[in-house]
Amino acid sequence: MSLGPDEVKKIAHLARLGIREEDIPEYARNLSDILSFVEHLGEADTEAVAPMAHPLHATQRLRDDVVTENNQREKFQQLAPQTQDGLYLVPKVIE
Repeated sequence: MSLGPDEVKKIAHLARLGIREEDIPEYARNLSDILSFVEHLGEADTEAVAPMAHPLHATQRLRDDVVTENNQREKFQQLAPQTQDGLYLVPKVIE
């Protein structure tokens, strides 16, 4: 897949990146190479490969689920502008 200057400009706009006009051909070439590589990876036969969550068969080290902090809710809520029934009140931002 080959990207043109207009597509690079659109991608830069969507990513909120400022790019110089003279750098566009380089970006187009690099992005096209990346997309070609991804297409190439899609052609690999993965039928016999089992899905895995991590490339190494490592187990997560777990700790005991115990409380290690003191409850300081009342102390912190004294600093808040508004609280009610143990909850922080905030202004409505979505109608």
